[in-house]
Amino acid sequence: MAGSAGGNRGVIHSQLLAGQKALVTGANSGIGKATAIALGRAGADVVVNYVVGADEAEKVVTEIEAFGVRSYAHEADVSDEEQVVQMVSRMVDELGTIDIMVANAGLQRDAPVTEMTLAQWHKVIDVNLTGQFLCARAAAKEFLRRGVVPEVSRAAGKIICMSSVHQIIPWSGHVNYASSKGGVGMMMQTLAQELAPRKIRVNAVAPGAIRTPINKDAWDTPEAEADLLRLIPYSRVGDPEDIANAVVAVASDLLDYVVGTTLYVDGGMTLFPGFATGG
Repeated sequence: MAGSAGGNRGVIHSQLLAGQKALVTGANSGIGKATAIALGRAGADVVVNYVVGADEAEKVVTEIEAFGVRSYAHEADVSDEEQVVQMVSRMVDELGTIDIMVANAGLQRDAPVTEMTLAQWHKVIDVNLTGQFLCARAAAKEFLRRGVVPEVSRAAGKIICMSSVHQIIPWSGHVNYASSKGGVGMMMQTLAQELAPRKIRVNAVAPGAIRTPINKDAWDTPEAEADLLRLIPYSRVGDPEDIANAVVAVASDLLDYVVGTTLYVDGGMTLFPGFATGG
């Protein structure tokens, strides 16, 4: 949503990632779209992954190419092992390597626990958690094959897992989603512990309430937004660019010593604002 209410507020314009190759999953809308565009603006070549919405993916590619970098769209279901392997293999063939994997693709299938079907549970876990594992594994193999290229980055590669404040905040009616994001947090830390000695940085970015199509009902009317703002000490709903800028920073050598960390980009939602005047 590059055209969201935030406009170009605070976007990163420098060439922090010049010469690097990035892949963003679920990059044809919302946070993934803003992230892919921000990475291109920062100088990276970007692969725009999508599973549906080819036209929107091609529009993102066009926006990225306007920065003078390379980009193409690639259709793949991140929960399918072979499709992920082929996606990264194609990237290595066409762009030479991968330096940054942003495992962003995710979805919700909400229901009360007594009404949630096993299919709803599996779908969310398969995409949100298993999909991130498959993407991280494929990227790590290429990072280890290539090693560090000092003129490109101090790290052999960067994996950024898109998590959520619901990595640590329970969410009634969304047990599959919250469980998937809790799993992402521990997966990220475990991968970071394992891969850091090989100069691979693994971190997570955890959005709070962001203006994206998936949660439009929560902010689309003044009444809904006022209700949502009670949960946000900073008193504004986030924009996709807020998350995109965080990803660019974490992927850059500016934060080279940040390993195994979750960066919460949430306006203070994880401060549990309900306890601000009580408890």
